[in-house]
Amino acid sequence: MGIIQLRLGRRQALRALVGAATAVACPVCRALAEEAPPAHAGPHWSYDGAAGPDAWGELSADFKVCSLGLEQTPIDLKESIRAETGLVEPSFKPMPLTILNNGHTIQVNCAPGSKTIISGRPFELLQFHFHHPSEHLLSGRATEMELHFVHKSSEGQLAVLGIFIRQGQENAALAPVWAAMPREAGEPIKVDANVDAAALLPANRQYFRYKGSLTTPPCSEGVLWTVFRDPIEASADQIRRFAELFPGNARPVKPLNSRFLLESM
Repeated sequence: MGIIQLRLGRRQALRALVGAATAVACPVCRALAEEAPPAHAGPHWSYDGAAGPDAWGELSADFKVCSLGLEQTPIDLKESIRAETGLVEPSFKPMPLTILNNGHTIQVNCAPGSKTIISGRPFELLQFHFHHPSEHLLSGRATEMELHFVHKSSEGQLAVLGIFIRQGQENAALAPVWAAMPREAGEPIKVDANVDAAALLPANRQYFRYKGSLTTPPCSEGVLWTVFRDPIEASADQIRRFAELFPGNARPVKPLNSRFLLESM
């Protein structure tokens, strides 16, 4: 009986995470598209001090889910269930570089035309941004940085691809982004350079899958998370240069609660 229940639980988890995804209201879509939001938008929040992660839920009524939500991101990726979770097929095109420092991270806004097919469903790539150190943990351990590719489907479903970044060889694909990183918060800047987002993906596409949230206020839930197990690399100098701007912009991990964490076969 226990084995039957476990199999049923796995099927239910698979349907919940890979099947018909939950649609999310457009204000949440806008919030994710802008994650993290400009420093001047809404209540002030930060990664430390009185406006740090422990206080986010008390800073605004719009941020309540940061403290009350039961499906929050990031999490520690451990004790996963192996499952047939379907293919994740990014199709990213080289694009003109539009970059901003929004006061919380460095963000690249993506031109139309890049997408990811997740279990047969297309999601448009909106933007990507960085965290230092990684927000997710892998069996209790963080890497030096983490990259988030933020997507939205035509129905409003939100999806993020997470990629660990560890210290190693210099990453040529990051070079145009790092060369243009604004040191001060401000509006998006169009740079006379292209960025190849596809070159920022790991070769091995084994991944974890779970339902989560934005990792910045308003911490809205209903986000489909795919986090690749294998990291990409960046040099010590590249990591140092980002850390000079953002010494720590990672939200602490949250409990898994009653969610399923799936791992691709």
